[in-house]
Order: sequence, then C-alpha cells, then structure tokens
Amino acid sequence: MTNLKSLIAVTATTGAILLSSAAYAGSTKTYQVTGPVLEVKDDMIAVQKGKDRWEIGRDAGTKVTGDLAPGATVTIQYRMTATDVEVKPAKGAKKK
Repeated sequence: MTNLKSLIAVTATTGAILLSSAAYAGSTKTYQVTGPVLEVKDDMIAVQKGKDRWEIGRDAGTKVTGDLAPGATVTIQYRMTATDVEVKPAKGAKKK
C-alpha cells in the first residue's frame, strides 16, 4: 500500500510540474505603457509617453474599461508578438 501512495504522490507531482512548465512556455511577456491618449482608431490607440508617440494596435478582442477618448490617461497592457521572420544567411556562408 505504501508503494501505491508513493506512486500516486510522484505522479501528481510530475503532472503539476509538467502543467506549470507548459503554461510558462506558452505565455508571452506582458508590457505596459501609461500616458494621455492622443488618437483613437478602430485598430490603434496612440499614447504620449514622455516625448514619444506610441501607437499600440488593437482589435475586436481588446478589452476597454471606461471612456477611451483623446485626452484620457490610460494604462495599456500589451504583448510583442512576431508577425514575420526572415532569416538572413550568416556572414561568410556560401550561397547554394
């Protein structure tokens, strides 16, 4: 009976580790920017960050709480995701 309890404990621990690893591997780091809204479009929100204008893309899935309008101060949570990757040959590599 002790071996069965040990096996169950090891299996449960291993499962928890695997699930937490999968969740971590699939997550993308979240960033944030805070500032006054300069412009709002269906697919973009422009925010003043210091001296820079930040344009953050948005879509129908973007959750907005409150009245999003120019002049409002907002904090936007966003992620950076690659949309296209072009691999260049290494320097000195022979062309085929």
